[in-house]
Amino acid sequence: MTTDIRPYDAASAAPDESPPSTAGHGRPKASFLTRVWRGRPEDPRWARPAFLGMLLVIAAAYFWNLSASGYANSFYSAAAQAGSESWKAFFFGSSDAANAITVDKPPAALWPMGLSVRLFGLNSWAILAPQVLMALATAGVLYGAVRRRFSAAAGLIAMVVLATTPVAALMFRFNNPDALLALLMTVTVYCVVRAMEHGRTKWLIWAGVAVGLAFLTKTLQAFLILPPLAILYAVFAPVRVRKRFGQLALSAVAMIVAGGWWVAIVELWPASSRPYIGGSQNNSFLELTFGYNGLGRINGEEAGSVGGGGAGGTGQWGETGLTRMFNSEIGSQISWLIPAALILFVAGVVLTWKAKRTDTARAAFLAWGGSLLMTGLVFSFMAGIFHQYYTVALAPYIAAVIGMGATVLWEERSRITASATLGVSVAATAVWGYVLLGRTSDYLPWLRWAVLIGGLVAGLGLAFVGRFNRRLALGAAGLGLVASLAAPTAYTISTLNTGHTGSIVTAGPSGASMMGGPGGGGKGGGPGGGKGGFPGGGMPGQNGKTGGQNGRMGQPPTGGGMPGQNNQGTGKSTQGAGKNQNQGTGKNSKQGGMPGGARGGKAGGGGGGMGGLLNGAQVSTKAKKLLQKNADDYTWAAATIGSQNQSSYQLATGDPVMAIGGFNGTDPSPTLDRFKQYVEDGKIHYFIGSGSTGGMGSSSSGSASKITKWVEANFKKVTVGSSTFYDLTQSK
Repeated sequence: MTTDIRPYDAASAAPDESPPSTAGHGRPKASFLTRVWRGRPEDPRWARPAFLGMLLVIAAAYFWNLSASGYANSFYSAAAQAGSESWKAFFFGSSDAANAITVDKPPAALWPMGLSVRLFGLNSWAILAPQVLMALATAGVLYGAVRRRFSAAAGLIAMVVLATTPVAALMFRFNNPDALLALLMTVTVYCVVRAMEHGRTKWLIWAGVAVGLAFLTKTLQAFLILPPLAILYAVFAPVRVRKRFGQLALSAVAMIVAGGWWVAIVELWPASSRPYIGGSQNNSFLELTFGYNGLGRINGEEAGSVGGGGAGGTGQWGETGLTRMFNSEIGSQISWLIPAALILFVAGVVLTWKAKRTDTARAAFLAWGGSLLMTGLVFSFMAGIFHQYYTVALAPYIAAVIGMGATVLWEERSRITASATLGVSVAATAVWGYVLLGRTSDYLPWLRWAVLIGGLVAGLGLAFVGRFNRRLALGAAGLGLVASLAAPTAYTISTLNTGHTGSIVTAGPSGASMMGGPGGGGKGGGPGGGKGGFPGGGMPGQNGKTGGQNGRMGQPPTGGGMPGQNNQGTGKSTQGAGKNQNQGTGKNSKQGGMPGGARGGKAGGGGGGMGGLLNGAQVSTKAKKLLQKNADDYTWAAATIGSQNQSSYQLATGDPVMAIGGFNGTDPSPTLDRFKQYVEDGKIHYFIGSGSTGGMGSSSSGSASKITKWVEANFKKVTVGSSTFYDLTQSK
């Protein structure tokens, strides 16, 4: 089979090289603004304005209603707040400015937030705006990568697909590390594709740097796409074999340097003068990397975790297997266009199969498609901790394959095989969209039929009619594009209109995803909910809307209800972020409910069981005042079990709070002896009892449990409303 795609000619000018300057030869050189607006001379005149317009639309959509999520995941927000007050906490990624313990990830994703909070103060926008900027950067890099070898239309389609993927709309407006990881993985593939054009070493080195920084974002997940990309370059690069392997070695060195400098400093730094490495059992980042955050995620044996998985079947973190990305837990987050992406990936490889070895069109399909397959397969079979929002990593790969494949088949539509394949991909998308929409049958019930009928009509038109009539082909293509994107766009709009907080969040309308955490296989969990887990089904806040950190820094939002009541929080509260700042606006205000009036779906709980682990605690105005009194006289205003509870109190007061046991309350830090020494030295004012922490005191073990028993036996209890504190300066 031949193709109309021109094999890349290495002897010609590189796609990004501008024509020689004509300055001094009768034609004035264009101004900078003109070049920005016009773009490359060889592009259609509409291409650059359309690209800039698309960036503007994405920015407007993703910045919309941003403060509704308040502090989003307060675990990372508290670390950003700590980093804004202490450069040492900034460097290590500490949970508090006094550097008791770090978060359970490396700190790269915290650095943009920490700098933003340092510049603009502690508020929702300062925390979340950097994530939106990452979305814009990802869309821009994706466009550049696809447009270079294919067309501006292909790049724009990729941008639209990315922006309308529900989980992308969720995570590029949320403060987990996944937004930065997705950006860096997109940059990595872009650099490898650039290296494939001329075999230039610098692009492989930049790819290594991007992977190294991605490692400092989410450790070993950064390495998932290395096998397909390394094999691609080793086989198809346009240079001699020896040079290819030498370049790959240099890229590996760049990766080790970019990701290893921080690790080396942490491992060589005396443990007694740095924070404990959260998530580890031996105060070692390397242990964290290869255990809890590494192989433990694959085999389900994460030391210190609240649960594991079961390879091949239903584990505590959901079903594993080839269909995992399509099931009721994950499907609505990412899988809308996966069937089409797989079809178009195969079609793209087939169309370019007979091209010369160094053909860059085939290389692009293999780079993006290989990254999609590798990451998707690992996600499908990993038995350890897995959350729906991890799948945002797939979004750029899917978008690129869709953009490239759709435009290539469109150019080849005069051939029955190409037009039929294009039609089948549209029809398959429509059918799968109909299935996914049926899982939330009460949400826009008319849409599933519109998507199905429109997609099938468009598919038939593209397959049989469009080959002979360009106008009909354009009409069918337009209808197919609308039908393919209508369903994920509807879920994306629902996501943009809803605030999301807590540790486990999902995109789409209520009920779109049924897994929340351990016991999440199938629908719900525990009594009344199917397979083990929690009463009523899944984890607190399982559908990922306000997620149950309600009132972390105050009372529930007006009209919102208490944790576990499944009410819609729609109030406009005025939250005192840090010290006397209105969350989302920075203005002075009284202590209120959810920051920025967070609102959304089911309000999970701080009320018991795992609520304190995943969703923090409520902090009343009286409790806040108690902790703030004389707080400057202590290293830590308080100590509590678990990082979510710690973050709730720290964000409410603006003062350092110690997270005993780290995120899960299971890290052996501090030991009982070390804690006793802190108390003796007058470094901690209060211990926050289990009645104020959503049940974490009873679910912790080891050091945390011993500390709790010692405090309860030796210090004076102070009750503030329904909250219990122990004054560590007052013995019984």
